[in-house]
Amino acid sequence: MRKIQMVDLNGQYEAIKERVNASFTTILETSAFINGPEVQSFQKELEEYLDVKHVIPCANGTDALQIAMMGLGLQPGDEVITADFTFAATVEVIALLQLTPVLVDVLPDTFNIDPAAIERAITPKTKAIVPVHLFGQCANMDVILEIAEKHNLYVIEDNAQAIGATYTSKSGAKQKAGGIGHVAATSFFPSKNLGAYGDGGAIFTNDDALAHTLRGVVNHGMYERYHHDVVGVNSRLDSLQAAVLRAKLPLLDQYNAKRRDSARKYSAAFKNESGIVTPVTVNGCDGICDTCDCHVFHQYTLKITNGKRDELVKHLAEKGIPCGVYYPIPLHKQKAYVDDRYNDADFPVTNQLVKEVISLPMHTELDEEQISFITKTVIDFVKA
Repeated sequence: MRKIQMVDLNGQYEAIKERVNASFTTILETSAFINGPEVQSFQKELEEYLDVKHVIPCANGTDALQIAMMGLGLQPGDEVITADFTFAATVEVIALLQLTPVLVDVLPDTFNIDPAAIERAITPKTKAIVPVHLFGQCANMDVILEIAEKHNLYVIEDNAQAIGATYTSKSGAKQKAGGIGHVAATSFFPSKNLGAYGDGGAIFTNDDALAHTLRGVVNHGMYERYHHDVVGVNSRLDSLQAAVLRAKLPLLDQYNAKRRDSARKYSAAFKNESGIVTPVTVNGCDGICDTCDCHVFHQYTLKITNGKRDELVKHLAEKGIPCGVYYPIPLHKQKAYVDDRYNDADFPVTNQLVKEVISLPMHTELDEEQISFITKTVIDFVKA
């Protein structure tokens, strides 16, 4: 059996190496490293794939979130509601801009932000909601958009983990994740479903005026060289990373389909196993149906409910199986974000999830033998 990896970037590279290597050679020979043809072409191709009017590439996913908030003109003291159960980058940029983060609990099945908790957290100072499309599927955007419209709030999608996922609204309309709210941010970190070979990110919007502002923000506030019209930052996607992303983008749906297939095999093996709770999809179908397009499984995350999650992590390591705990500490308990405003009793789901979740290897190169070994190892341990 091949060595099991959490993410197999080398295996994925083998299928695209000729195009990537040829593109790298052209970039090196032309020295078009910044805002070159590869970046411009990738921008257009991603706009077409997502069916959004504007893609603004930038240096990384954290910058993308920060730039989105800067473009909306949020001011110090404005409150921004987001999920307690997510990576710190989401709340980090809120704090960096001297906005006020307001953390709320998540749902126990999809792990996404709880719309009812959003509604309870709104105050006259609230200006935006940041739903995180965690682990590969969208938050409940129908309800979130209704709440936002009711209270005149911006919706900023954190789409770092769900690029390629499709959200089906209650009307039956389908939209790609990242094209639903007022603006969205994504990451092209190498381990993402659409990953570069270094850092990269992008902002998406269908708002022409906002897109114009964002294009200035990413480039020192300039629309004309040495004319600084808005306060900006230096955040650009380089041509080498754009070339990698261009090679992968036509394969993204195929990559995501492979992830779903592996997820189905995992879930089938764990079905009816006491102490193991498998992921559910936002559409509520039984398992991961054959036509499922709502979940792209950036992570395949189980809940281990017998109290032995940490012991399982150690056991898997001993067996040569990598895994991850995303996330071990709620944001409201992180030293940087502790605040007297938070009552621990308001986060019952998050406080339980951090004790139970474990993410298994998930990538496009997983094979039957590896999945069989992983699932048997997990089941044997939980049953023991």
